[in-house]
Amino acid sequence: MKALVQRVKKAKVTVDGGVTGKIGTGLLVFVGFTLNDNVQELNWMVEKITGLRIFPDENGKMNRSVIDVSGEMLVVSQFTLHADTRKGKRPSFVKAADPETANMLYRLFIQKIIDKDSIPVAEGVFGAHMDVDLINDGPVTIMVDSPVEGVV
Repeated sequence: MKALVQRVKKAKVTVDGGVTGKIGTGLLVFVGFTLNDNVQELNWMVEKITGLRIFPDENGKMNRSVIDVSGEMLVVSQFTLHADTRKGKRPSFVKAADPETANMLYRLFIQKIIDKDSIPVAEGVFGAHMDVDLINDGPVTIMVDSPVEGVV
């Protein structure tokens, strides 16, 4: 499981001309799943992302989490995070979960975030072509990989 986390001033997702999710201050999270991902990894990832201290404190140091700043989260499924580009020019996505598994994990991931301290969560549309508009704050962009399989 991988997540690309961006601290944003605002972000929104549009599908077919309609806004499906938007947030103000918070985190835009692109998340990708593999066939080997499980509930234990989802729990680990939710704890990691919601606890990431990447918002400034009163001294300007990155020392506060999305929970600490009463921020929001916009979660967008993105299987391309698991692209393997080591060979050739065309990315391989063989590590990415199949759509049915990925959608189930995506729904569960969002629910776990909502359940965690009642963080407001907006979302993209699984499997849709989405336009993502954001103002990255900082910029701060962090890649979060789940621990090595079986070690959580």
